[in-house]
Amino acid sequence: MLLQNMPREDLQKALFELEQALHNHLQWHNNLIRTLACRSAFDKHDIVPKAHKECRFGQWYYGNTTQAFVDHPGFVAIGEAHKLMHHLATRLLLNLNEEKPILPADYDHFANSLERLQLEIHALRNELESTLYNRDQLTMTINRVSMLPILREQQELCRRDFQTCSLAMIDIDHFKKVNDKYGHIIGDKVLVMVAHYLMENVRVYDKVFRYGGEEFLLCMPHLDLAQAHVMIDRLCSSISTMSFDVGLPKPLHITVSCGLALLEANSPIDDSIDAADKAMYHAKASGRNQIKLHKPSQ
Repeated sequence: MLLQNMPREDLQKALFELEQALHNHLQWHNNLIRTLACRSAFDKHDIVPKAHKECRFGQWYYGNTTQAFVDHPGFVAIGEAHKLMHHLATRLLLNLNEEKPILPADYDHFANSLERLQLEIHALRNELESTLYNRDQLTMTINRVSMLPILREQQELCRRDFQTCSLAMIDIDHFKKVNDKYGHIIGDKVLVMVAHYLMENVRVYDKVFRYGGEEFLLCMPHLDLAQAHVMIDRLCSSISTMSFDVGLPKPLHITVSCGLALLEANSPIDDSIDAADKAMYHAKASGRNQIKLHKPSQ
């Protein structure tokens, strides 16, 4: 599951657990270094075949962590790095136990594996924090505060002729009627389901922003307007055929309208967003449930 699609409570729980696990890991590391430096007695659990599951960090990792979290690539990478680090630590401790010298190469391998583990932990922590604090609280799409820095970065790449980039403004048709007829709780469920569908079905490097109300802005690097149209048409067509089970006697069916525009390299970003927005309103004025491309004469 994408972090963006995890409930906020699960994200907070995962971040808290990771912080506590990191604290336990650092304690383990400090004790190990003291053991090696002082050539003192060590914990027998650190030399068993599955030592990576015996330490407190390992007990957390292989224990009751948030289920939606365990398939995340960053979490998987931590497990691999942690297992390797324990394997190399065991080799050092066995040499110590047999009163053999610890070779510099063996210690360097251990130190490198330790650094890799800590980098993986900090990378995942940063991703969790970014997801928590830079996301719209309802839909978990990227919020408007974080939108402009991301678009500026994409615009700079366009300016250097490294890429083209298209923007899509997507608006849920007749959303006010949904709120008026069924209430805002049902409306919020529809928003969340549309947002999650978009995030799960765009490319990994596309960005989905909550622009406001029932509007979402998609940033699609490396796509010109024709290519973006193909991608957005697939998304919009799929939404129009979906059944939104939001707790009513019958599922809801909705459509969306979309406007497409290029992220212009040498114009203010707001102008490009406004172009996509105007194209979207043109789609709504033309009957909704369709896509319109921005034209300079519009």
